[in-house]
Order: sequence, then C-alpha cells, then structure tokens
Amino acid sequence: MEIIVCLKQVVDPELPARDFAIDPATRRQVREGRPLVISTYDENALEVALQLKDRVGGKVTALTLGPQGVAGDAIRLALAMGADEAVAVDDPHGVGLLGVEKARVLTAAIRRIGRFDLVLCGCESADWVERVVGPLLAEALAAACVTFVSRIELRNGALLVRRMADEGFHQLEVRLPAVLSVTSDETNRPRLPKVKDIMTARRKPVQVWPMADLSGTSLDGDAPGVEVRDVALPERTARCEFLPGDAAAQVAALTQRLRDLKLL
Repeated sequence: MEIIVCLKQVVDPELPARDFAIDPATRRQVREGRPLVISTYDENALEVALQLKDRVGGKVTALTLGPQGVAGDAIRLALAMGADEAVAVDDPHGVGLLGVEKARVLTAAIRRIGRFDLVLCGCESADWVERVVGPLLAEALAAACVTFVSRIELRNGALLVRRMADEGFHQLEVRLPAVLSVTSDETNRPRLPKVKDIMTARRKPVQVWPMADLSGTSLDGDAPGVEVRDVALPERTARCEFLPGDAAAQVAALTQRLRDLKLL
C-alpha cells in the first residue's frame, strides 16, 4: 500500500502562555526561538500509516511544506518513527498559508510523488485549528474522503474505518484511493523512536522541492481563500475577594455572593 502522510510543523502547543506572541505585521504566531513540533493530530495520522504498513506492507512517504531548514526536524522525526521516504516542499511562506492555499501546494506535491492509495492528515491543525485541508485534498485528487477517523483496517481491498461522531462513532467502508483526516485514539498514540532510529534518520535522504517547481502552485494574482484581518490574544483578568467574619458568616456571605452572580 502506498501511503502519503501530510505533516505540519507548529510551535509546541505546550509552550507556556507567557512565551506566546503574535507578530502584528504578519498576524501570525511568532515562531522564532520557539520549539517546533509536528502538529498533534498529524502525529496520530503518521502512527496510523505506520501501523497499516506493519500489517499489510507497502511504503509510507512523509510530506511537509515550509522554509528549508525549518521543516527538516518534522521530516527527520517521521523517518525515525518509520517512514520510508520524505519530501519537503521548500516554501518560504509555507508557514503562513491557510487551508485553500496549503491544499493547493500539497495537491501538486502529491501528484508529483505519483501513485498513492491513501493520503492521511490530521483532523485539524494545532495552531489555526483548520479542518479543511483533508476534504480539499480529496476533492482535488478525486478521492474518497472521511474525516475524524480514529481506527483503520484493510479488508478485501477496501478500508474499514471508524469515524468519531457526536453520538458515538460510525463504521464505514471506504474504497481506495482515499483521503482520511485522523483524530486521536488509544490505538494510535505516536510511537517513540529508538535512539538508533533517530541516528539513522539523520543520514537518510530527504527530497527537497522548491515550490516554483510544482505546477499549479503559484498564488500570484489569486485572491486568498481566507483573509486574516486581525489576531489578538484574549485578555484574562482575575480578582480575589475576601469575605469577613467567622466561618458561618463567610459561608452565608459566599452563598449570597454566588446567587448574586447567578452561579447558584
């Protein structure tokens, strides 16, 4: 089975709030000096791909886009985890692209990679929380699409997938080729690569493709799919109120205060 996994590199979501900042010029999160990691659900998608390869064989190709030298860390981790090949689209503006633009670049890269049976990506990004890349890829590639997939099995040439839903889950049969967006599940927790695999991954070749070499990716003169007009950090305020008196008086005062705030 030929599997392509789309990976996005984001600022570590576990970054302390005091280190989070927005660039007022670009209206994007400041990345310089911050630790970068693979977007959370993309790691789950990679684990699903590796599990499928372990069961039925085939090849897993990791695909990412971003400035050369930055996207490399995500690719090397994917190789250390078990991906067979890696492709990085060298786009200096890649980290600023949103759904429609990003899907266009990824589509062109997937077509250049060639044959595929399955494309996997995270159900949403950890920074912009977009949920459109998977469906847009499926439409462009004329492939079946299922979102919020938690488990995948291959049976009689078709995929049996479990899709998370508000009321539980749906069990679906999907014919290949397909594009699936993956959510987290107890069965797809990302594996930890061994030290030997990390060292080996540093020596594996990574194909780097300039964005200009991909047909149909020029955004010049095109209206952006989404225009970001402003991004602001939410303001949080806290106030501490001391209640006088003994314990009984404090309980009565607290009860009344909660009623006044309509919390009781």
